[in-house]
Amino acid sequence: MRDLTDQQKGSLLAFVAVIFITPDSLFIRLSEIDTWGLVFYRGAIPFITVFFGMLIIYKLNFFKILFTSGFHGIIYIITFSVTNITFVVSIQNTNVANTLVMIATAPMLSAILGAIFLKEPPDRKTWISIIVTFIAIIYIFFDSLKLGNFYGDILGFITAIGLAVGAVTIRSAKSKNLVPAAVVGKLFVATFALFFIESFALVNKDLIIVPLMCILCVAIPFVLVTIAPRFIPAAEVNLFFLLETIIGPIWVWFIIKEQPSIETLQGGVVIIITIAIHSYLKLKKN
Repeated sequence: MRDLTDQQKGSLLAFVAVIFITPDSLFIRLSEIDTWGLVFYRGAIPFITVFFGMLIIYKLNFFKILFTSGFHGIIYIITFSVTNITFVVSIQNTNVANTLVMIATAPMLSAILGAIFLKEPPDRKTWISIIVTFIAIIYIFFDSLKLGNFYGDILGFITAIGLAVGAVTIRSAKSKNLVPAAVVGKLFVATFALFFIESFALVNKDLIIVPLMCILCVAIPFVLVTIAPRFIPAAEVNLFFLLETIIGPIWVWFIIKEQPSIETLQGGVVIIITIAIHSYLKLKKN
């Protein structure tokens, strides 16, 4: 990693993180535990795993790093906690493809927030991409109103906003390590779920699915995604989530035959192509 440029480091970290994340939606669908039980374990298991890993690496400096993250750390704890909750509840209340298409808007949201808070104004191509993306989102929302999936789609969009805020927060605090803040965010997620959880029991296939999902699809990626924006722009990190938007629904369709609506496919294709073209032109220019 020492011989890599910042661009290569950030891109590699984001790519590996998203590859680990792609089967996450499938695992959520396959699990039989209630929603808040799932939210609890997705907070508690990664918290325990990463917390003890951080203590081994940083020892008591973990707490020093946490407290010196200051205002950025507080913002990241809040956004990280919210997105972890809304993602699961969204998946449980709409098609997987709908949730992931909503999340695909995170790069454009990052660009808007970056312009406002980081003084990194988007160019004309980015603004065009933002407009096209949001038109497609409105199109999908109208379809969801007819199908009764609006609640799940809204939570998916809130997840995208949270990802964008989190990425911009990390970008604005490049000198700070926000991984400890993310660890605390996981603790907050588990604690919040305790107020609504119906059962802690993991039975049958959940004994394998839930721990596997929490470590491979949650714990490892969240560390990598927290580090990546220290090397590349927030919007660029979120561009890698396009892979999840494409691969995630394929996992779900292949294993449990869940098919998105025609409108979701149409809107999703528009969003993916728009952001893909925008990314290509940006990289070509650089």
